Amino acid sequence: MSEVSALRKHPCPDCGGDAEWNAAKQALACPYCGTVLPWSEGQDPLGAPIAEHDLIQALAKTADAPGGPASEKRAVKCESCQAISQFDADRTAQRCDFCGSPSIVPAEALKDSVTPESLLPAAIPEPTVRDQLRTWYRSRWFAPNKLKRSALTDTLHGVYLPYWTFDAKVDATWTAESGYHYYVTEQVRGADGKTQSRQVQKTRWEHSAGALSHFFDDDLVPGTVGVHTTLLRKVEPFPTLKDLKPYDPAYIRGWTVERYQVDLRQAATLSQGQMDNVIHQLCARDVPGDTHRNLQVSSTYQGRTFKHILVPIWLVSYTYGPKSFQVVVNGYTGKMAGEHPLSWVKITFAVLAALALIILLFVLFNQ
Repeated sequence: MSEVSALRKHPCPDCGGDAEWNAAKQALACPYCGTVLPWSEGQDPLGAPIAEHDLIQALAKTADAPGGPASEKRAVKCESCQAISQFDADRTAQRCDFCGSPSIVPAEALKDSVTPESLLPAAIPEPTVRDQLRTWYRSRWFAPNKLKRSALTDTLHGVYLPYWTFDAKVDATWTAESGYHYYVTEQVRGADGKTQSRQVQKTRWEHSAGALSHFFDDDLVPGTVGVHTTLLRKVEPFPTLKDLKPYDPAYIRGWTVERYQVDLRQAATLSQGQMDNVIHQLCARDVPGDTHRNLQVSSTYQGRTFKHILVPIWLVSYTYGPKSFQVVVNGYTGKMAGEHPLSWVKITFAVLAALALIILLFVLFNQ
């Protein structure tokens, strides 16, 4: 099991403020005076090469699964959404970063059996996200006016989410019944009593079989419970293989880090389910004929490996009435997805206006 190592501070040489990762400058910068601190990628001795780890060995003894450098951060657990947030020790959390609930309690000291060895540095700066949010809120026609005026950008914060990536080579064999359409002419009696000819589609079924091989590279499984899954899927994908950086504490300065709550075993099961679905679709494409039925697929997995990584998002979470809502921006690509309450007054007027238009058109066309 990996030990949690201390997160070094980076004081600003000009004003003494604690530097944070600046996505626009791709460097550590002071949030108070803007000074960019001397730092270069990979200079941190804690940084480790990005490696793929054998999944079968790790599952056999999870406690000995590979671990990379982590950060000693204060941890709190939300009693509402169950997310565990880890952030800089000098920050005081008053509400959950994910659902806005004030019901947060200190979490026990966390020593993950698997800690992230790599991450995607945030690339979309906060001012850009704020402008994007304002535009998005203004375009929500059925959102309450109060919400659109406030735009709720004051709750915006950066979060690193836990993800798992899986690689595997899959060899599959399949059997199916291939259907080939053909047409016959039949004589039928119409409503007027006359005999008519028509073409009727028939299907001839034949046995078929085949095989294929496919390599999955960085199949993604989120380890988060704090961000709504439907939103997260909308802002994916997160580029991984070519853009990952070895873990360095500098990247997460000033950001909240969520600890995974989908563990390695759960994630591996979810990943295999995703891979099975893809293999089934690929086999279905290979079945000859016009259609098919009774497709049976048998898959063998080899060379299964995994990584535990962190990916950046910008998150707005707020409560409106009895419900909580989130807006998520991919911190690397800028892709955005969000939720918002609806104004039933606006919806009612829109429905009434539509009904009035339909009635008016009906009257005009029947005059």
